[in-house]
Amino acid sequence: MQTIDLALIKIIKDHYYIKRDTIVQKTEYKGRVFFDKFERIDEPLDFNIMQKHLNNEITVAHSLVNKFNKVENIVFDYNGRMPDRFWHRAQLLFREEGYMNFTAYTTKTPGHLHLYIHKGHTTFEEGCQIANRLSMLLNAKMMKEWKVFPTLDVPKEFNILTLPYELYQKERGASWAKHM
Repeated sequence: MQTIDLALIKIIKDHYYIKRDTIVQKTEYKGRVFFDKFERIDEPLDFNIMQKHLNNEITVAHSLVNKFNKVENIVFDYNGRMPDRFWHRAQLLFREEGYMNFTAYTTKTPGHLHLYIHKGHTTFEEGCQIANRLSMLLNAKMMKEWKVFPTLDVPKEFNILTLPYELYQKERGASWAKHM
């Protein structure tokens, strides 16, 4: 993947997470126990780390919440079997809801997608509300085969996603603005 592909989404690059083979920490949250296999690295996420991830040498994740408690993206982690159908339904819904800039990336697992909606400086709580609302609207149109981030269902430090591998599809609002 070229760096221009990742430039379409605003990734928080002041720290990153590396997946370990053992459990790094155990966290209790809202009566549930979470086991974390990702270790936080407080160094900038640079091109060399991204290349190691793309070459499957390490698994790297990025945070969705920055140090100011803001989110730049609402992300759908699609884990179903029909990514084309999901992409088509999601893009129609997002356009209808007024979101014009979103990008889908493939993950390590074939057929799975990370769909980033570029929201921009939104508080964490507002981002969670928007994500839940969009998820419910999409769930009305198709069977739910995704998780949505950011979410209040997990601790804030668990609102991370592995770096995408390659661009699947992107939508930029300029071409559709004339139809709205």
